[in-house]
Amino acid sequence: MKVWKEGETFGRRKLKFSNCNGKRKVQYESSEPADFKVDEDGMVYAVRSFPLSSEHAKFLIYAQDKETQEKWQVAVKLSLKPTLTEESVKESPEVEEIVFPRQLGKHSGHLQRQKRDWVIPPINLPENSRGPFPQELVRIRSDRDKNLSLRYSVTGPGADQPPTGIFIINPISGQLSVTKPLDREQIARFHLRAHAVDINGNQVENPIDIVINVIDMNDNRPEFLHQVWNGTVPEGSKPGTYVMTVTAIDADDPNALNGMLRYRILSQAPSTPSPNMFTINNETGDIITVAAGLDREKVQQYTLIIQATDMEGNPTYGLSNTATAIITVTDVNDNPPEFTAMTFYGEVPENRVDVIVANLTVTDKDQPHTPAWNAVYRISGGDPTGRFAIQTDPNSNDGLVTVVKPIDFETNRMFVLTVAAENQVPLAKGIQHPPQSTATVSVTVIDVNENPYFAPNPKIIRQEEGLHAGTMLTTFTAQDPDRYMQQNIRYTKLSDPANWLKIDPVNGQITTIAILDRESPNVKNNIYNATFLASDNGIPPMSGTGTLQIYLLDINDNAPQVLPQEAETCETPDPNSINITALDYDIDPNAGPFAFDLPLSPVNIKRNWTITRLNGDFAQLNLKIKFLEAGIYEVPIIITDSGNPPKSNISILRVKVCQCDSNGDCTDVDRIVGAGLGTGAIIAILLCIIILLILVLMFVVWMKRRDKERQAKQLLIDPEDDVRDNILKYDEEGGGEEDQDYDLSQLQQPDTVEPDAIKPVGIRRMDERPIHAEPQYPVRSAAPHPGDIGDFINEGLKAADNDPTAPPYDSLLVFDYEGSGSTAGSLSSLNSSSSGGEQDYDYLNDWGPRFKKLADMYGGGDD
Repeated sequence: MKVWKEGETFGRRKLKFSNCNGKRKVQYESSEPADFKVDEDGMVYAVRSFPLSSEHAKFLIYAQDKETQEKWQVAVKLSLKPTLTEESVKESPEVEEIVFPRQLGKHSGHLQRQKRDWVIPPINLPENSRGPFPQELVRIRSDRDKNLSLRYSVTGPGADQPPTGIFIINPISGQLSVTKPLDREQIARFHLRAHAVDINGNQVENPIDIVINVIDMNDNRPEFLHQVWNGTVPEGSKPGTYVMTVTAIDADDPNALNGMLRYRILSQAPSTPSPNMFTINNETGDIITVAAGLDREKVQQYTLIIQATDMEGNPTYGLSNTATAIITVTDVNDNPPEFTAMTFYGEVPENRVDVIVANLTVTDKDQPHTPAWNAVYRISGGDPTGRFAIQTDPNSNDGLVTVVKPIDFETNRMFVLTVAAENQVPLAKGIQHPPQSTATVSVTVIDVNENPYFAPNPKIIRQEEGLHAGTMLTTFTAQDPDRYMQQNIRYTKLSDPANWLKIDPVNGQITTIAILDRESPNVKNNIYNATFLASDNGIPPMSGTGTLQIYLLDINDNAPQVLPQEAETCETPDPNSINITALDYDIDPNAGPFAFDLPLSPVNIKRNWTITRLNGDFAQLNLKIKFLEAGIYEVPIIITDSGNPPKSNISILRVKVCQCDSNGDCTDVDRIVGAGLGTGAIIAILLCIIILLILVLMFVVWMKRRDKERQAKQLLIDPEDDVRDNILKYDEEGGGEEDQDYDLSQLQQPDTVEPDAIKPVGIRRMDERPIHAEPQYPVRSAAPHPGDIGDFINEGLKAADNDPTAPPYDSLLVFDYEGSGSTAGSLSSLNSSSSGGEQDYDYLNDWGPRFKKLADMYGGGDD
C-alpha cells in the first residue's frame, strides 16, 4: 500500500488510499471515525475542521477483502505543510510526475523482461475551484526523452472531445492543466489517455489512462419534490399512526455528507390539543402521530413546516430548505344523530297515501353529507301493519314520515310511532347511541266522506231468457263506509247496453223493461253486464259503481237454419254431393243433434233430390235423378232441433247445378253464377247479351238485303268441315197473303223450271260441301199430279240418307217446291231408314261435350 499527502482544502485534509491490486473489492474503516472517514473508493477525508498541533498525529485505516475476508491495516501520519515561497516553488516543484511504464525491448539480441505496469492512481480535483487557471495538475514524462525529442498529447472527453478544452497539455514538457472550474453535478469523472510520439509522429510509448475525479463540494441545497404536501389522518387515531411521507433530493453526492439529508418539523399550526401532535422520521421523511386527541369537530386541519438539511442535518455546515405539509383530519362516525324534540306531531286524512305526515329533525356533529352524518330513520314500534314509512331528505337530513297504505278512520283514529335515528355507517367503537336518538311521532287520522260501495261487486244472478217486461230481478244496494255520518244513498243506471233494466233510486230494486234474450249481441258467454251508480249526499258528495251480471239460461226459442245457404253440384249425381249442417243460436240441450228431411211439396223436390243424415249435426244432399238441367234451384229442407219441445224450420238451400268438366268441377262461367252474383250484376250481364243479340240481328238483316241485291235464292253459307248444327235457309217465301210476288207457276208447271245454270236441280243441303259429285237427288216429274209432292219428298229423304257427305244428324233441306195442300204427312213424322233404336250412338260421346246431349237423346233408351 502507498500513502501520500495531496494537500489541504477548505480546512480539511484529504488523503488518498490506493490498493495495489485494483481487482479486489475492499471495504475501508477508520480508527477515528469522529474525525476521519474513508469512502468506498479509498478517499480519506476529514469530517470536521480542527487545529493540528506541531506534533505528529496518527490514526489507522483498516481494509478488508469482501470476498476472502482478508484484512490489512495501515497507519496514516499527518504533519503540517510548511509555507512555500516562490524560490522554494522554483527549486522544489510540487507537481507530481507520471512516467510511462517501460516497454519490452531487446538487449544483446535477447528479450529483456519488463517490470509490471504501474497502476496510475486517479487524480482528485475539487469542484468549483477558484484558480488561478490554467491550474497545473500533473506532469507526464517518458524516460526516453533523454535520447529523443518527444511530443506529448492527451485525448478523451474534456480534452479533444466534448466538452473540449477543459484539460490541456504542454506538448514539450508534458504538463497537464485544467482551464476552468469543474462541476461534479455535471461530470463527476473524466477519463483521459496520454500519448508520447517522436518528432515524426511515431508512437514511442503505449498510451496510459488518466482518471480525474471531481471531488464534491456542498454547493447544492436540498429540494423538496413538492412545495406543499397533502395528507389525511382519521380523527381519534392512536399514536404511531402513519400519516404521509415527504421527500427531498440533493444534487450533491448522496454517498457523501454533502448529499445526506435529515428531516425535522419546524412548526405545527394549530398547536392544540398538543404542540407536538406529529413527528417525522429524520431519514425517511415519514410523518406519524405521537399524541392522542385528534378531533375533527375541534381541529379539521394541521399545517406543518418541514425542514430538510444536508451534511446529515448539521446545522452549522449543512444547507437546508423547507416545505409545507397540510394534514386533514378525516371524519369518523363518533357523533350519533340526536332528535331536536322528544315528540313530533302530524295528521293525515283517511284513505290518502304518499302524504307527508310529520317532519323529523336531528343534529349530527359529524361532517355533513358523509356516511357518518347521513341519517337513517327506522320505525321501531306503533305500526304493526306497515302503514307508515320514513324517507331521509338528502339536503337537510330530516326524516319525512309518509303514509304508504290507506288508513280507515272508522278503524284507527290515531297512531303513536316510535322512531330511531342512525347513520349510514356504524358508530365508532366504544360509542353508544344516547336517548336523544329515539323519539315518538303522534299521528291523528282525519275523517273524510268516502265512496259508497256495492257488496258483492260484481253481483251475479241466474235467470232464464225470455222474461217479460216488468219482472223484478233482484235488489242491488250499496253500503256507506262513513258510519259516523248520517247520509242517504240514491241509485242510477250507468250502463245498460240493450236497455233491458231499470233500478229504483231509493231501494235499489232492479226490474226488467224488455224481454231478456240470450242470443242478443250484447250478451257475451251467456252473461249480460249492467253498471249502476250509488251516490251519497255528503260534502262533497261521493259515489261508487257496481256491476250486475245476469247469467241467462237458454230456452228453445230459435229454430235451426241450414248452413251453408248456397251450394253447387254437377248435372249428374256423381261425383259430387252437398254436405250441409244446421245453425242454431240456442245451446245444448236446445240445439243438436238435428233431424234433416225434405218437404212433400212441391213434389219435384223429393223426385229430384235425396237427403241422408250423416250424424247428429251433418247431412248430405244428392241428386236423385241421373241428369238435372244446369241452373239455380231452391231446395227447401226441414231441420228439427233436440229441444223440449223441439223446434223445426224450413230453410231454403240455393243449389247451383252446373256443367262440370272431366274432373267434376264447374266451368268458370258457372262458378261465377254459383258464387252468388248480385241482382245488379245479373241484370248487367243480361243487358250485354241482349245488346249483342241485337247487333247480330242487325248484321243478319244487313246481310240479307245485300244478298237480295246480288242473287236471290242462293245459299247463304257453304258447308263447314266440323260437325255442328247449321242454320238452313229456305228461299224467300214472301211476306204473306198480301205479297203478290209469289211465283207459283213452278209448283203447277214443272216444265217451266229454271235452267240448271241458274238454279240447282233438286234439293241442296246447307252443310254439304261441293267437293264431291252432285248427289243423285230425284227430279220432280214434269207431269202434274196431286201427289207428286209427297213422292218427291220421300225420294229426296232416301237420297239424303244414302248421301255420304251428309252429316250424322238431321239438317234442313232446301226444296225448290213445297206445294200447297200436299197429302204428305208432316216432316217430323218421317222416319229415316237408318234411324232406329237399335242403332248405337255411343260414339258421339267421343266427339266432345257438344254431342253429349245428342248421344243421351238417341242412345238413352226410354229416358
